[in-house]
Amino acid sequence: MRRTISLLIAVVLILVTLGVLVLASASSAKYDDATYFVKRQLMWLAIAFCGAAVAARFDYTRYKKLAIPIAAFSVVLLVLVRIPGIGHTINGSWRWLKLGPLTIQPSEIAKLGVIMLFAWWLARNQRRIDELKRGVLIPFAMLAVFAALLVIEPDFGTTMLVSSVAVSMMFLGGVSVAPLLVTGLVGLMGVLLLIFQNPERMSRILAFLDPQKYEKDKAWQLINSLRAFAGGEVAGVGFGNSMQKYHYLPEAHTDFIFPIIGEELGLIASLIVVFLYVVLFALGLRVALHARDDFGRLLGFGITLMITIQALINFAVVTGCVPTKGLALPFISYGGSSLLVSSVMVGILVNIARSGMKAPAKNSNNPFKDRARKV
Repeated sequence: MRRTISLLIAVVLILVTLGVLVLASASSAKYDDATYFVKRQLMWLAIAFCGAAVAARFDYTRYKKLAIPIAAFSVVLLVLVRIPGIGHTINGSWRWLKLGPLTIQPSEIAKLGVIMLFAWWLARNQRRIDELKRGVLIPFAMLAVFAALLVIEPDFGTTMLVSSVAVSMMFLGGVSVAPLLVTGLVGLMGVLLLIFQNPERMSRILAFLDPQKYEKDKAWQLINSLRAFAGGEVAGVGFGNSMQKYHYLPEAHTDFIFPIIGEELGLIASLIVVFLYVVLFALGLRVALHARDDFGRLLGFGITLMITIQALINFAVVTGCVPTKGLALPFISYGGSSLLVSSVMVGILVNIARSGMKAPAKNSNNPFKDRARKV
């Protein structure tokens, strides 16, 4: 397990280092001060490292008592973000809170709040997980609170991410597949209905289906993202030599930073980045499987899925596999809240791994508890 911890930390450090380097290039065309975003990212990076270090030493079992307060705190922040004068809006979305010189994104904190809340509830109710009320209705009611607050920001990307992770945790926690599918489909239909009633979201779907037709409008980012990958070919055009970062790709330093990697460093480097997230996924699963209790196991699974599914969605968006969504690439994209929360999650994984070394895991060889009986 020591090797797992070392590899996990090494992978994250590689991703963070790559992120700072590519950010320096991607943001150089944004302001006269080419280091503007880099300096702010480095400031957040220092805070994130401190947060990760504290989380790595903080006994994860204490989160059982803190799960509800943390979840409630994140809900309060999601409410505050919609209050004029407190919440900060960018491009029509209420997703940020201004705290002096810093801007935080409550949805990032909500990701951790959902993971902790579901890990606590599912672990606490393992013996009664077959009950419709405790296994399905109450968890989905908790999820509905977060999903509703995220939808009204609006932030459909994070809504889908958080919902998919929560449902995955319920499945891994032993909830029967049938009620999960039924309730999940009802929730999905509700989200689709909201999307169909939103002209902005519908235009993104139409642009995804026919990007050439909407090249000058809603498909602008997607088309230039694909051009970045095509221009980079196998070896890339060279670090700092991207053309797409010069206002062709509006979010080159945040959601669409991966195409800059593809353009400047090429296909090989892009595949290495994808491989690093695959390694992170495998290491996270190993940590979760060797956790000493159900809470640690579910917490580890939730953290691993939250980081890697978000990365997967980002890859899918920038390559045109799914409609455009505003989700950052963990550890690489510019964004202090995302960097801080993701780093704290890794710190928690490290603590779970260390705790697993000190005490034998319970039922670690059977993470899908009674799955055969419940399918």
